[in-house]
Order: sequence, then C-alpha cells, then structure tokens
Amino acid sequence: MSADVWSQGCERLATELPEQQFNTWIRPLPAAELVDRGDSAVATLRVPNRFKLDWIRNQYAARIESVLSDLAGKPVRLDLQLAAREAPPRPSSEAPRSNGHPQAAGQWLGAPSSSNAGAYAQAAAPTPQHRLNTALTFDTLVPGRANQMARTAALHVAGAPGVMYNPLFIYGGVGLGKTHLIHAVGNALLRDKPDARILYLHAEQFITDVVKNYQRKTFDELKAKYHSLDLLLIDDVQFFAGKERTQEEFFNAFEALLAKRAHIIMTSDTYPKGLADIDERLTSRFDAGLTVAIEPPELEMRVAILMKKSDVEGTPMPEDVAFFVAKNVRANVRELEGALRKVLAYARFSQKDINIALAREALKDLLSIQNRQVGVENIQKTVADFYKIKVADMYSKKRPASIARPRQIAMYLAKELTQKSLPEIGELFGGRDHTTVLHAVRKIGGERGKNTELNQQLHVLEQTLKG
Repeated sequence: MSADVWSQGCERLATELPEQQFNTWIRPLPAAELVDRGDSAVATLRVPNRFKLDWIRNQYAARIESVLSDLAGKPVRLDLQLAAREAPPRPSSEAPRSNGHPQAAGQWLGAPSSSNAGAYAQAAAPTPQHRLNTALTFDTLVPGRANQMARTAALHVAGAPGVMYNPLFIYGGVGLGKTHLIHAVGNALLRDKPDARILYLHAEQFITDVVKNYQRKTFDELKAKYHSLDLLLIDDVQFFAGKERTQEEFFNAFEALLAKRAHIIMTSDTYPKGLADIDERLTSRFDAGLTVAIEPPELEMRVAILMKKSDVEGTPMPEDVAFFVAKNVRANVRELEGALRKVLAYARFSQKDINIALAREALKDLLSIQNRQVGVENIQKTVADFYKIKVADMYSKKRPASIARPRQIAMYLAKELTQKSLPEIGELFGGRDHTTVLHAVRKIGGERGKNTELNQQLHVLEQTLKG
C-alpha cells in the first residue's frame, strides 16, 4: 500500500476537522507506518506520550481509520503505540546541588534556564518541592458529564503544555474535584517529563511567600522561585482578593511564565469576572486562555464515584446501596466520600454486610438533618431571595418570566430535596395542579444537563439549603 495514503489522509482530515483541532492533534504526528496484509492493512502510529495516545484513540481513531480505509480501498486498522523515548543522560557520580547542598529527592530537576540563571545566582533561592499529591491522577479521577470539559482541557495541557489553553482557569463549588484535576496534570507531566519544573500550591501559600519576602526585602528570591517554572498549579485564587502586593507579584510571575511558554492552571470558586477585589488586569488575563467549570456530579457519576472508591478501600459497595447513598448525598464529591467512609466504618464495626438498611442506619444523622432543614417554605424563601422576587410570588398567579422561572426552579428543588408528592408541592405553590409541578420538574431537570449557568445556580441553591 502506498505511503502516500497517510499524507492524503492528513490532507482530508485537515478539511474535515476544525483547524485548531487538526493543528493541535494531527499535524504534529509522525507519518504512520503502513503494512499491507492483503485484504486489510495496519497503520502503526507512534505517539510521543500516553495522554496524546489516549486522546487520539478516544477522539480521532475511528475517523482516521475511516479516512485511511476509504483511500486504501480496504479496511485499515490503526495501531497506536507510544514512541520509544530516548535514554536520559547518565547521571554524574555527584548528585545535583543547589546552594551547595545535594538536591533532595522529589524536588525540581535540571539547571535553571540561561534567561533565569542570573536571578538564581543573585537570589540563591532554594529549589522547592513540587508539592504534588501523587495519589491524585487521571486514573483515580472518575469521569462524567460534570467534569468532562475540564478533564478534557486538563488532559490536553498534560499532553502539550504551553501550547493551548494557557492559562487554564477551572472554577466550581467546594469539593467538586478541582484540586484533584490540577494535581493530575502535574503528576502526568512529571511522569512524562521527569525534569519538568512543576509547583503546586494554594493561593494562601503564595500570599505567605510574598509577605515573607516583603519583610526580608528579598523579592529576587521570590522571582527565582516562581518565574522559572514550567508548570504552575495554584488553587483558590479568590484568596488574592484585597491583597494588592500579592496581586502585583502574581501578575509579574504570570507575565514571566507566559512569556517563556510555561503553563499556568488556576482554580477558583467562581469565574474570572466574578472575582471580587482583584485587579481587572489580572482577571482579564485569567480569562484570556480557557475558562471551564466543574459542575456538581450527576446521579450516575455519584454512583460511579462511590463504587470506585469503595473498591479502592477493599470493600465493594453493592450498586443498589450506591444509588441510595448517591440520591441522598448530592452536594459534592467531598461529602460523598464522607458518607462512604461512614457506611464502610459502620459495616466494619458492626460486622454486617453492606445493604440499604445498614446505609440508612449509618447515615441517619445526615438524613435527619436534611429532612429537618429542607422544607418547601425554606426552598421558596431561598429561591425568592436568590432571584430577588417576593416569596408571595411563589404561590401567586403572576406569570411573567422573571417570576415563573424562579417558581419552576423552586418546584424542581422541592421535588428533589423533600419527600413531598407532586400534588402536595402543587398545593404549597398556590394550589397548582400536580401536572404543573411535573412540567416544571421535567423542564428544569432537562435544562440542568445542558445549561452550565443554570446548573451552577442550582448547585449554589442546594448547598445553601443544606447548610
């Protein structure tokens, strides 16, 4: 089979795929090795790292096979393989040194680039550890609709740092997996490029560093630490609010890293434009790359999380029990993990099998708090306050969108968070028919899966109602 088939296939893919996708994932690939096997053929494609390999397999393999088969006139199977990595240079007999001391295991590897060598010599800053939690990887992150876009972007950065989506800004509520995701990127890059300079830290640690260096008048040391990174992972940038000197230093580090094509990934509890008391020149830069949300996990994802984490604990959870727990713990992954620990601990201490009755007993405090706190009247008041309408509008006959929409959201939450029946909910909303409530529940529930903004609003309301 002609070797031109691959180049012809690439030409066709360039016309079929969005330009950005083609230039990022297909154009950089080496030519496939084509082997004719009579009635069929195999195209072996060697990919530089496992994340690109997984991404190409999941997103483009079927299309590549189809295009090559069409051009070859016979079925072509794509065989994706990791390219052989060149052997690293043999280390010298003496360990690398930093400031005259052997470099500790787990710290940055490699010498500073020539552009930063002066700063290193001048500041004599110690090389920090990357501070990554090695247990937080893409393999241990349960994928689902709630984190699909953020996970996809993170995989992209792990496979090709500094190329696109820089900076990557991930936002969402508490306990949804933002920290897990950015650690996964760091661990992936470190595994792929052991000499990469990577640093994870919480925003408060950066603030502490700024204060310390401000007191000592050692800002060259601060620059040496942050400006030479290949990947900076920083959690909860909303903590920079109101701290002008911190924002100034972070802006300087931000500009220096982007100038050298280093990658920056940040997390926050809100989107960039929603950050309060942070300089506009920073928020505009936060929003200049890619901003993605992690949403509250849907039911199926919550079930998958429970079953995967219980397997890791060595005590598999039956699917019906996982559904029971997932239906009653909706707020976030962190609360879900807490509920799982309670159920597993209760099963171990009581030496009983895990079933729904045991889970109900183990979580009785959590369930009673939910039932006591969340009532229809509370939902109506919380939703009315959130959307700035009167509580009386919840059971009035007024029908403008500014009132009808919050009313439907309140009906949806009443069905989701209480044990009330549709007729009972209708009665509490001004004597409405149960079909009206059913329509609202289906409408808001259907939109929630498609509308990120609505899903975020519902998540805030649910967390508020659950205290």
